[in-house]
Amino acid sequence: MKLLTKTALTATAAAGLYAAAICPRRGHPGWEALARWRYAHRGLHNISEGRPENSLSAFRAAVEHGFGAELDVHLTLDGALAVVHDSDLKRVTGKSATVEELTAAELAAYPLSGSDETVPLFDEVLEIFRGRAPLIVELKTHRGNFAELTDAVMERLGSYDGLYSVESFDPHAVRYLRDAYPQVIRGQLSENFLRSAPGDLSVPARVIMSELLSTFLTKPDFIAYNCVDRSNLSLRAMKRLYGVHEVSWTVRDPELLRALESEGVVPIFEGFIPE
Repeated sequence: MKLLTKTALTATAAAGLYAAAICPRRGHPGWEALARWRYAHRGLHNISEGRPENSLSAFRAAVEHGFGAELDVHLTLDGALAVVHDSDLKRVTGKSATVEELTAAELAAYPLSGSDETVPLFDEVLEIFRGRAPLIVELKTHRGNFAELTDAVMERLGSYDGLYSVESFDPHAVRYLRDAYPQVIRGQLSENFLRSAPGDLSVPARVIMSELLSTFLTKPDFIAYNCVDRSNLSLRAMKRLYGVHEVSWTVRDPELLRALESEGVVPIFEGFIPE
């Protein structure tokens, strides 16, 4: 009997610690306005129609169709903010270079996907969306620059008169947002890292990030989770226990988009134009 009692107490304590570890922030008053929108992943891009991902034309198309957008921001060598997904420009420009090692002026020599467009600056994108549609801004940290990047982004957003939220895969960036900019709607990006297996993460780090176990430190307002991994235990527990807001990426099926919206999930979509 004593052994059973000790086991029950240990299980109860473990469950309590787990519940505490995944407890998000709740009740941010700005969430409802953001949740009314659909978000085009890296803009409403379509390379066959001449709109590369994260390009000014893709962002203009998103606004013209009545969508918000998700975008990615890096800090350049001279402190500018470049809107591009990868640090390595090879995939989107055909030339190998690291964004963080280039100046804003040097970025102009890197055309996007053979087009006439180059990597845009964050200020240029903000002008497209200002007062028209909301943004989900992803912080792309590089070699521990989360504080510098976050400060630079928030400096631009400080005078921006539009709806936005800020998210990152990097828990350090989300924690920094919590401490330095508590008024901002912040999100933790994640997926099943045991499946995707990024080479720069240890197995314990993959587990912690997949299961959102840094939430007690970062206190995000929403979880942006890969739509193929929505069965994740911690995501389901956070929704059941705390009603955490869910953003789902990247949705490439109109039927899935409608199903997610019926559950109150905010979709980030790509590859089609929702009706």
